[in-house]
Amino acid sequence: MIDYLRGPVVHLEPEYVVVDVQGIGYRVFCPNPYAFAKLEGPVTVYIHYQTREDATLLFGFPTREEQKLFRKLIEVSGIGPRVALGILTGGTPDQLISAIYQENITFLTKLPGIGKKTAQRMILDLRDKLDGLSAVSMQTGLFAVAAEAQAAEEAMPWEEARDGLRALGYTEAELDRVWLTMKKEGADTGPVDVLMKKALGLLYIAK
Repeated sequence: MIDYLRGPVVHLEPEYVVVDVQGIGYRVFCPNPYAFAKLEGPVTVYIHYQTREDATLLFGFPTREEQKLFRKLIEVSGIGPRVALGILTGGTPDQLISAIYQENITFLTKLPGIGKKTAQRMILDLRDKLDGLSAVSMQTGLFAVAAEAQAAEEAMPWEEARDGLRALGYTEAELDRVWLTMKKEGADTGPVDVLMKKALGLLYIAK
């Protein structure tokens, strides 16, 4: 059983990262692979290990707390690993925990793959099982490093453009991905309206 991997991220895809551990590349599915693009050097990825008849899959998370949250989610009837990853992509762990405590059906049904009945089951099954997953503990590991990197960008027009795109319903993973593409293409500068137009064009193409 693999509990965590530590090594450099050598490849990124929309659904997974490849972590090099002593010359072996492990494909790890995770909620937001592009968050790793902000980091250099070895990273620690906490693993949920799943064996099926046709495959062995690794699901990875930047903190042990998010690993635990993922495992809580897949205990809910109707939520498998892929749906649980989509849930963590559609909202931050803090938002998800708050929505469950507050019985916020509206928020939960906006998450990928979650209908009203599944949202109700999430609340019923999990509201008394998340006490150990605090908002403070969620800010350790990769999230803390990524937050520091993002703090340096907060004064940039992109942050205002990002807020506007988020209000249109785009997820954090989609916005991280399009920002990385814009930076690679040298299209990451300009006023807010220009950045929004560039990003919307890329988001439209991606769909």
